[in-house]
Amino acid sequence: MASVDVVDETFLAVPPGVVAAAFASPASWREFWPDLELGVYADRGEEGLRWTVGGALVGTMEIWLEPMLDGTVLHYFLRADPPAGSLTPRDARREVQRRQLDAKSVSLGLKLTLEDGRPAGCPPAG
Repeated sequence: MASVDVVDETFLAVPPGVVAAAFASPASWREFWPDLELGVYADRGEEGLRWTVGGALVGTMEIWLEPMLDGTVLHYFLRADPPAGSLTPRDARREVQRRQLDAKSVSLGLKLTLEDGRPAGCPPAG
């Protein structure tokens, strides 16, 4: 079992294609996860991406974009270990918490950007 195992989900009131476009460029990956080296092993289009992870952690990461109501649920999964081996239980908890906060920062940042100007209770544009 990976010492860093993070699962997160956030609802965004925009279509899956809009969310997918935010992850389309490798430049965005470096912005979201600057200490991770990502290599796509499954590009699922509007359903998301799966990466191999190197750099500060070694493992896999995925975003799954699930159409829901008038928007998208952004599911995020990270399962990895440090490249130098295992972490102490205390360090593992700290790394998991840090990566959980990073995941929520990415998803809430996208929510703010992609939903910008959308009045509450109105369907998303395009």
